[in-house]
Amino acid sequence: MFARTPRLTLRPGWLEDAPALAQAIAYPEVVRHLSRVPWPYREADARAFLAMPPAPGEVRLLILAHEGGAQPRLIGGIGLHQGEAAPELGYWLTPSAWGRGYATEAGRAVLDMARHALGLKRVESSYFIDNIASARVQAKLGFRPLGRVIARHCRATGEDKPCALTELDLVESDTSPLLIAA
Repeated sequence: MFARTPRLTLRPGWLEDAPALAQAIAYPEVVRHLSRVPWPYREADARAFLAMPPAPGEVRLLILAHEGGAQPRLIGGIGLHQGEAAPELGYWLTPSAWGRGYATEAGRAVLDMARHALGLKRVESSYFIDNIASARVQAKLGFRPLGRVIARHCRATGEDKPCALTELDLVESDTSPLLIAA
């Protein structure tokens, strides 16, 4: 799957993306907010991730910014993987892309894919409670807190951290028409 927004291209990762992926994610302030990413994160980790086939129903996309006619640059990742009771939205951005609305823009595109291309009715998400920016992104996307906090392991830090659970009803929250090209 691919998606294009006014400022972003979302596409699957390719092996040749390994150097840019390793450079974009290899920040302690990024990986401490992710559950499955090792630290330190090396190019070999990026190659292994990019070579791994997605699980059935899983969507894994890189986020590339293409503003101002500049060459697209890899700024993050986003996708859907199997959660506890429904597919779970996950995402990350490199620090130089923080605070610019990219996560919300990419999230809207993936949620439109989930709704219209995948036919999903509900999506979960979560965030480590020390990640206030992610809580704000999920609120902007329409996720509602489930009122549950669980311990989730952070591979990069090697510790269990409190994680807030959220959900989004994709049928109830569908307010925009699907724009497609044939």
